[in-house]
Amino acid sequence: MAEKETKNEPKDLIEAVPEELEKLEIVKTEESENMLNEKLKQLDNTEKKKYSYEKREVSSWAPKTKLGHLVKEGKIKSIDEILSSGKVILEAEIVDALLPLESDLLSIGQAKGKFGGGKRRAWRQTQRKTMEGNVVTFSCMAVVGDRNGHVGIGYGKAKETLPARAKALRKARLNIIKITRGFETQEEKSAFPHTVPFVVEGKCGSIRIKLIPAPRGTGLVIGDQGKKVLILAGIDDVYAVTKGQTRSTFNVAKAIIDALQKTNKVILK
Repeated sequence: MAEKETKNEPKDLIEAVPEELEKLEIVKTEESENMLNEKLKQLDNTEKKKYSYEKREVSSWAPKTKLGHLVKEGKIKSIDEILSSGKVILEAEIVDALLPLESDLLSIGQAKGKFGGGKRRAWRQTQRKTMEGNVVTFSCMAVVGDRNGHVGIGYGKAKETLPARAKALRKARLNIIKITRGFETQEEKSAFPHTVPFVVEGKCGSIRIKLIPAPRGTGLVIGDQGKKVLILAGIDDVYAVTKGQTRSTFNVAKAIIDALQKTNKVILK
C-alpha cells in the first residue's frame, strides 16, 4: 500500500498545477530567446507601434459630436477647414483621422542627483502628504505635429507614467494649431517655406522669446526643448532670443506656441 501512495503523489501534484504555469514553463524552456528578441524589437519601435495603435482606434472610432460625424463620413477632409472656421475640437480622433502626426515628450522633470544635479527627464514626480502616507503623481508634457505647419502641446498628470503620457498626447491633439511659414529672402516659387515669415515674440510667465527669420541652412538656434516644438511644426531655420527663467521648460514651450500663433496675424500699416 505504501508503494501505491508514493506513485500517486506525483500525479496529484501535476494535476494541481494550473495550465498557465505549464505554459510559462514551456516558454522558458523552448522559446525564451525568441521572446526576448521580440521584446527588444518592440522597445526599439515604440513610436511606430504607438502610431499604428492610434490608427486602429480611428478605424473603430464611434464619434460623439457633430463635427466628429462629419469627419467620419468624409464630408470634412482638411484640418484647416476646421481651424479656420473656429470650431472647437472635442475628440482627439478627429485630428488623428485628418493628419499624419508625430509626437515627442519634453523634458520637464529632473532625476534625483547629488546637490540637485540630476539628469533632465520627461517625467516630473511630485508628492502629496496625507494621513496614509506620501501620494506620488507623475506629469509630462507632449508635443505633436505633422512637420508641415501644424503643432500642438498638452500637459497630462496621473498616478502612473503611462496614463499621464496618454493624457498629454490627447490634450496636445486637441490643442492643435496652424502656423504660417515663410522665407528669409525671396526665392524660387518651387521652394518650400523653411522659417517664420517675420519677427514674432511670445511670452509665458517670466519668459520672453523672440523668433527671427534665418537663411536656409542656418538650423534652429534655440535650446533642445524648443527644437522639438519647432521641428514638429515644420520650421527648419530660425534665430531665437530668450529672456527669463528658461529652465522652466513648461513655460518655454508655451511661449514658443504663443509666438507661432502670431505668424497668422499680419498688421498692415
